[in-house]
Amino acid sequence: MDKEKGAYAIVELQDAAGRERALAEPQHSLAGHQLRVRPREQKIFAYGPAGRGSHRDPLSPGRLEQALWQASDVDSQMSQLVGLLELSEDERRVRHLLVTLFQEVFTEFFPGCAIVPFGSSVNGFDTHGCDLDLLLDLEPTKSLQASSQAAPRAGCGPGAEDSILSDIDLAATPAPEVLELVATVLRRCVPGVRRVRAVPTARRPVVKFCHKQSGLAGDISIDNRLALLNTRFLQLCAEADERVRPLVYAVRLWAKQQGLAGNPAGGGPLLNNYALTLLVLFFLQTRSPPVLPTVTRLRDLAGDEDRTVVCGWDCSFPRDVALLEPSTNTESSCSLLAEFFHTFGDFDFPGQVISLREGRALPLPPPALPEASEGLKLGPLNLQDPFELSHNVAANVNEKTASRFGHCCRAAAKYCRSLQYRQKSSKGRAWGLTRLFQPGAVEPGAGNAGAFLINIPLGSTGGSEQLSQEPRGRGPWFWEACAAIGFVLRDVLKCNCTAGKPPGAPSGELRLSGDTALPEERPMGPDMEEETMAVGCKRHAHETPNGTELPGAKRPRMNIPEETATWSCTMWHRVWTGRRRVRRQLQHSDGAEGPDGDELELEQKVSEAIVQQEGTEPPAEPLLSFDASARVGGTRWVLLRLLPSPAPPGPLFRDFFHFLQSFLPTAVRRRLSRGLPGGAAPQARGDPGEFSAP
Repeated sequence: MDKEKGAYAIVELQDAAGRERALAEPQHSLAGHQLRVRPREQKIFAYGPAGRGSHRDPLSPGRLEQALWQASDVDSQMSQLVGLLELSEDERRVRHLLVTLFQEVFTEFFPGCAIVPFGSSVNGFDTHGCDLDLLLDLEPTKSLQASSQAAPRAGCGPGAEDSILSDIDLAATPAPEVLELVATVLRRCVPGVRRVRAVPTARRPVVKFCHKQSGLAGDISIDNRLALLNTRFLQLCAEADERVRPLVYAVRLWAKQQGLAGNPAGGGPLLNNYALTLLVLFFLQTRSPPVLPTVTRLRDLAGDEDRTVVCGWDCSFPRDVALLEPSTNTESSCSLLAEFFHTFGDFDFPGQVISLREGRALPLPPPALPEASEGLKLGPLNLQDPFELSHNVAANVNEKTASRFGHCCRAAAKYCRSLQYRQKSSKGRAWGLTRLFQPGAVEPGAGNAGAFLINIPLGSTGGSEQLSQEPRGRGPWFWEACAAIGFVLRDVLKCNCTAGKPPGAPSGELRLSGDTALPEERPMGPDMEEETMAVGCKRHAHETPNGTELPGAKRPRMNIPEETATWSCTMWHRVWTGRRRVRRQLQHSDGAEGPDGDELELEQKVSEAIVQQEGTEPPAEPLLSFDASARVGGTRWVLLRLLPSPAPPGPLFRDFFHFLQSFLPTAVRRRLSRGLPGGAAPQARGDPGEFSAP
């Protein structure tokens, strides 16, 4: 080791005898520099090729649906769901090996440190591909450094002085510098780790990384002891009652399928898995009799060895599940899931604080917990952390998501009251969880139960700025978006699409009842001024053509039909499978990847290559047939509805739909950002017959 330069080398000798002779030498030097030499324990980490053997293949929607279809009732479906989604033994073994590898490397730099996993990998609610969250506990290293400084030569042994970084005083080093130091160790010294990035500005500063061989992504934090206790609390709840895990897995998958959860970039307005899990635990606390005890009750059951205070927060609860009182609640998992949706369907989220500590909803501000109101960020959904009472776990959720969550809960509660939920279908129809998990199938206003919905947020592209000024999306921006959708389906994904005119599309001039011109189309002469209203003044009563006045509450209604674009589509090739491999081959053959503007062209080439690989002989029948319709979904997004034929759809359509959910919105935004929506917009409003290029 060269402590001054912060470098070290691992030397492999030819045989064990040579190793012993090297260690027997009292001193070693290299180019005049004295070296510190010590033995290194040999450990073997057996990693297979990436994606083979180390973990199970990702569970496709088709496989999930088939497995749930074979269950006898909803309770059995929920039990099977846990087994289908949780980590396999091989996946757990790979994560354990990674933790051991990290421990080995970081001990060289921070003697006495501990790598402790927490979060979704170990809290009892793990799923395939979940992140590996790690805490690097440096407190033992700081204690070793303090003792070495107090007694430099007194019995130090192989302690802090043997560290490569022993000159760095961790106790006096700012946290961002320690974080960068951890990132440097990851980059240079841990085999297979890449994409290392320190995020010191996060609420809990972390170092993000990916591990190439296992394909896992993860975070390392250095000051997050509350997260460890949250993990142990969730473990306790998962072990307390056998109905907890099935209910959590079912609610989380339902929320993901309905577009209520899952923020791919780590931020966003949707619910995260931790918030959904706490909602389920809170619901179980409120049952009569309760399924789970409140955090206050757990604190009373904690023994002296379980008393813990972290950052001023009381985190005391029993570590042994045997100390908990068994629940006398006898409700089935099927009934509990239905009651969950009923409970939160009409819940006043913005007007209350959900408290797992008290096991009830507290009014704003919480009178029973004055310390909680200080620093608690209130919003459309207020979900208090069970220990860190000033933290709103759902603070990222916006008003739209909170409102949609309530709407979707009401729709799901209505479905759960039907026989289709509780009884297995004898005619091969979707039932139980399979129907509940269909994306958009129980969405309010989804109309047809077999419809699949895709939200396409447009952001600031494609003229969406006009939307707030145009009722029901009237104007060219909507047809530009429709043209872009048609381009992606037809040109990029090689789908045969025929545009059609929906029933009820506007064909003539839009008029008010009473044959009055639209306000925004009312002629304005040079001597006419736009009417301005002073604050507090009443608006003038409107007159009908016969001169009579209409009361203010009886204003004429605008008969403005909702604009809709439709397609009839057939897919002849599986262009949604194997795209990553083909894309990589094309990038290697064509050189470096081009700018953003060429990405759609690359995707077109990927589809063409897949079609060529399938052969020149066209199939006798199309793989998939479906109808698609687009309408304005909100102030900045379009809602695309797919209706497969025949219904119910099979696993092949579901795989295609899940691919389209992630691929289509991004591709449409890229097309619009280039100012090429896919063809000329139609001249006549409401006529979608020619909204794409020929």
